[in-house]
Amino acid sequence: MAKDIEAAPEGGEFSAKDYSDPPPAPIIDFEELTKWSLYRAVIAEFVATLLFLYITVATVIGYKHQSDPAVNTTDAACSGVGILGIAWAFGGMIFVLVYCTAGVSGGHINPAVTFGLFLARKVSLIRALLYIIAQCLGAICGVGLVKGFQSSYYVRYGGGANELSAGYSKGTGLAAEIIGTFVLVYTVFSATDPKRNARDSHIPVLAPLPIGFAVFMVHLATIPITGTGINPARSLGAAVIYNTDKAWDDQWIFWVGPLIGAAIAAAYHQYVLRASAAKLGSYRSN
Repeated sequence: MAKDIEAAPEGGEFSAKDYSDPPPAPIIDFEELTKWSLYRAVIAEFVATLLFLYITVATVIGYKHQSDPAVNTTDAACSGVGILGIAWAFGGMIFVLVYCTAGVSGGHINPAVTFGLFLARKVSLIRALLYIIAQCLGAICGVGLVKGFQSSYYVRYGGGANELSAGYSKGTGLAAEIIGTFVLVYTVFSATDPKRNARDSHIPVLAPLPIGFAVFMVHLATIPITGTGINPARSLGAAVIYNTDKAWDDQWIFWVGPLIGAAIAAAYHQYVLRASAAKLGSYRSN
């Protein structure tokens, strides 16, 4: 894209911004398949998602074991990290892994994030598909490691699978996933926006930090409803390894909801918040 243009006051002149948006990624770029940088990025997404699922699902299983009244007969309710600790595990791992992989693959670690960035023309279709495949395979392997290392507890404590909690309708679960993913993907767009970086260059913001906090906050709100998906790879990996009817019956919620939430976030950021004067005519963008 060309430099963004700011609407000038009456009688004045238009001035160029001090930043440039990167050009939109081609929808299909076969030349990309010949570059090692693509495969390096795909490997980074696979490893990052594997580590993400291993640490987070292990945290969930460990908490359920520590808070099991049959194991801890004294103060089971107060044992383990609790929901707050689980939320910190998910948000903290996203912070760490996005920080580690952002310079290699962009640090997506989530098919919903990749889908949103594809809709905004930040990545090509080929890269998006390879990322999503790598993320799903990484998630399956990460949960498989948890089951392998904690086989005696894994099935007993639910396998870390996302399932709709009793007392909530499927519509409520779907809405929770849509809104939660919207918060996450909206944060991703805002934290990586070149316009924000240029405007607020005097305020050093580490992009992975708000993204990790978004994951943390969404988990606090939606763990009681769906166990918090907002990441189709995370939900798929746990469902494949745990492999129960309930996990598979609810699986569609953890794909449809996040993809809808990501699409809404991409549209909101690209066509409302970042709509330039050239796009909207008389409306001012600053």
